[in-house]
Amino acid sequence: MSAIFIKEVKSDNELMEFIRFPMDLYKNNKNFVPSLITDEKQIWNKKENPALQYSEARQFLAYKNGKIAGRIAVIINKKEEAELGIRKVRFGWIDFIDDGEVSKALIETAVNFAKENNISKIEGPMGFTNLDKAGMLVHGFDEIATMIGIYNFDYYPKHLENLGLTKEKEWVEYEIKFPEVLPEKIIKFNELVKEKYKLKVLNFRTKNEILPYIDPMFRLLDETYKNLSTYTPITEEQIKTYKEKYFPFINKDYIICIVDEQNTLISFAITMPSYSRALQKSKGKLFPFGWWYFLQAGKKNDRANFYLIGIHPEYQRRGVTSIIFKEIFDRFRKKGVKHLETNPELEENKAIQLLWQDYNPVNHKRRRTYSMEF
Repeated sequence: MSAIFIKEVKSDNELMEFIRFPMDLYKNNKNFVPSLITDEKQIWNKKENPALQYSEARQFLAYKNGKIAGRIAVIINKKEEAELGIRKVRFGWIDFIDDGEVSKALIETAVNFAKENNISKIEGPMGFTNLDKAGMLVHGFDEIATMIGIYNFDYYPKHLENLGLTKEKEWVEYEIKFPEVLPEKIIKFNELVKEKYKLKVLNFRTKNEILPYIDPMFRLLDETYKNLSTYTPITEEQIKTYKEKYFPFINKDYIICIVDEQNTLISFAITMPSYSRALQKSKGKLFPFGWWYFLQAGKKNDRANFYLIGIHPEYQRRGVTSIIFKEIFDRFRKKGVKHLETNPELEENKAIQLLWQDYNPVNHKRRRTYSMEF
């Protein structure tokens, strides 16, 4: 039996090895979608990632027979501890070959880091905040990953469970095939809701017209999800970072904003063309040719991904979701989009899941975080 060697990432070269390891591990897997290398590098840069201002993070590589066999990152979100009283070590960016000794060494690394900081719990996979990727895939291994979802081999959860980790939270994802025509009752109900609450859907002529609504969208996210477990408010620095990171990918026709008669934003939905195939072809790089694949995916695509939705609590369960879906249907039909995949939704978040109930959703993926106390 070969010894497993764990090494903390200290240099730029080691960080690149940390980033590229899953690309090598999954090079023959048709469903794995790589992250953009530039985005991954920025995650670990204090100047680029505002979460590092209130978090402690480290990355580790596992070696076997002189070759990289696994990786893991450990994080302490001190804002979470201060505002919610939750003391835990988050672990994420966990990947490993199908070797129990490797996965054991990685989890022991997270446990030891927790003990060094007088913390008695680890949970993952998860990132720094609520808007980062989270949840190990436990169902849907034969489905292509999305830009915001973690993909992993089916042996991952088995390894964690064998090591004594147990389910902490679970997310569900749905795939919806659009009907050729919406039922008349849905169209009528949509108009009744708009008339009753004096709501209107904004139509953006240019992408820049969306900018004044970005900050209100994030505030609305806080209102929408503040009662969910472990939700922490989004900081101004995070808003700025997400604007810079994702605004270039936004297509104005995929953004839905609903306002009341005072022109106050009461609901929004952000969808995007599926960039999964573009990311696979680009191999995590925008240059020299990656940008072309993204451009083509934005122009012609029969799949779209649902990324974010916010509905003010006062308007939840008042039929606003029917307006959102009607708008999505109309816009996607014009663009030839036939399939919509939702973002991961906490199993407990029934209010958001009601959005899909009338459209024959298929629960095609499930993912969960695992935890251990000691």
